[in-house]
Amino acid sequence: MKNTHYFDQVYDVTRLVPEGRVTTYGAIADYLALGSARMVGWALNNLTKGNDVPAHRVINRKGELSGKLQFPSPTAMQERLEAEGVKVEDDRVVDFESLFWHPSEIEK
Repeated sequence: MKNTHYFDQVYDVTRLVPEGRVTTYGAIADYLALGSARMVGWALNNLTKGNDVPAHRVINRKGELSGKLQFPSPTAMQERLEAEGVKVEDDRVVDFESLFWHPSEIEK
């Protein structure tokens, strides 16, 4: 059974990731103080087609496009990031540290 409330929280935070920036599964999990990076990945894996959640901006803690197989093609995640100005080489975000966005940056 899906935890819809948790999934909705993950989606809400993911929608806040600014264009041209990336965050990690773990950063979202830490911010929500619920679940784990794996749970965030599970939530994003359960997105329905045609949603408005920019899941392509969520990568693993090493800066790798670990969720790329959940997209319509193996290169779709990279293409979406590059369209926003994020450089990707060998399935890894270049300048990951400078492009990293943590949900705690949300203005309260």
